[in-house]
Amino acid sequence: MTKFLDLKKINDRFRAEIDDRVKAVLDSGWYLQGAENEKFARNFAKFCGTKFALGVANGLDAINLIIRAYGFGVSDEIIVPSNTYIATILAVSQNGCTPVLVEPDIDTYNINPDLIESKITPKTKAILVVHLYGQAVQMQKIWALAQKYNLKIIEDCAQAHGAIYQGKRVGNLGDAGAFSFYPGKNLGALGDGGGITTNNEALFAKVKAIANYGSDRKYHHIYKGVNSRLDEIQAAVLDIKLTHLDADNVKRREIAKIYRESIINPKIILPKAYDENACVWHCFVVRTEKRDEFQAYLGENGVQTIIHYPTPPHKQGAYKEWTNHSYPISEEIHRTIISLPISPVMSDGEVESVVKIVNAF
Repeated sequence: MTKFLDLKKINDRFRAEIDDRVKAVLDSGWYLQGAENEKFARNFAKFCGTKFALGVANGLDAINLIIRAYGFGVSDEIIVPSNTYIATILAVSQNGCTPVLVEPDIDTYNINPDLIESKITPKTKAILVVHLYGQAVQMQKIWALAQKYNLKIIEDCAQAHGAIYQGKRVGNLGDAGAFSFYPGKNLGALGDGGGITTNNEALFAKVKAIANYGSDRKYHHIYKGVNSRLDEIQAAVLDIKLTHLDADNVKRREIAKIYRESIINPKIILPKAYDENACVWHCFVVRTEKRDEFQAYLGENGVQTIIHYPTPPHKQGAYKEWTNHSYPISEEIHRTIISLPISPVMSDGEVESVVKIVNAF
């Protein structure tokens, strides 16, 4: 069986380093908001090219905290892609804001910048872009819209650690970036974790305080905050894996290149990339009209796949108010997509096998 993602194999590469750093944390007797968090935040900010970074509990919290720190709430609208994991939209809703959905580009699955301006109203406060499946959103037109209408740009970078647009990494393409370090991400922890990046010192200070019970110093609470912290062990693990992230992303690009050049089955529509050297291929997502049949066939032939995602947000029970809304491009994508295995620990033989099996469908 070619696994979709072999997390044990991925993490075993760093086992000795992880064991040493975890032991150091245990020996230190300091498990929250300590030296490991400071080190990882410093290194992650440098990696992303930002002035500041903060570890938080998970990716949903990261988006939530940014929106909260900006003070957006009831009567405010935030533009989001209609084709995304529901967490992006949940963060908007949890702050009392109204998510305004915008359709994606069918070729890249990212939000279509040409469709955003028609959705902007006097209530619009921000554009929340999602760098889906490892490819950075085309930001040039979005930057222009943000300047024209005085909007904030929030990046959901959960699937694109290290992806690049015009020489900058995601997390440094807007006013603030939100990351998930869920174990299956390109940079994954050994449990839950998230992060925030920004160049805005005031925003950073506010987010940091809100995430720590609204406290800017011990027992002094200036906001009605929450508890959202990255623990020392996860920070240590992430700091180790961060040093290998660029190399892992290169391996993902190599596999994606083989797939894109070697899969020639006319029934399978391959993803497009604006820049082969900038995408980090968190997922390699193809489309086919015979998706269920294709997935069953791959499973029978030893190839594990996942559907990211079977149901678009506006068709979920959590958003019954959108039941009668139509987002045909998103619906088409969610009806036909399937993700093939891609990871830095796939062997050449596994990649070749996937290509051969896909082409024989």
